Amino acid sequence: MVFVPTKLYYKIGEVCKIVGVEAYVLRYWEREFAALTPPKSRAGQRTYRPKDIELLLQIRQLLYQQGYTIAGARRQLSSGMPASSEASSQSPGRRRNRIHRPQVDRSAEPLSKVRTELENILTLLDRG
Repeated sequence: MVFVPTKLYYKIGEVCKIVGVEAYVLRYWEREFAALTPPKSRAGQRTYRPKDIELLLQIRQLLYQQGYTIAGARRQLSSGMPASSEASSQSPGRRRNRIHRPQVDRSAEPLSKVRTELENILTLLDRG
């Protein structure tokens, strides 16, 4: 995803939408990645700069698309090598700290479970 900044600072809710993760994930990543240090406003709220958002997008790509662990992503970022060029320069079997996960679309799976549970509840209610 290409991020085009339109403001100098972004609130955590805005950043969550841009990066596609929950606020608790952003706060966790702040503890795990030393380079990620968004300043806080006088009210104590995090204010993310465009460079922070670029870093967050890179972290998300390393963790979610390329399957790195936190430690592997940390090393990757500290090496200064962009995530996309690292992926093309090494074969999948030679990447370090990489978790191999099958790419499965599970977006409909939770809805299917909820639907089944609701149908079961309706059946029980109809019997009573």
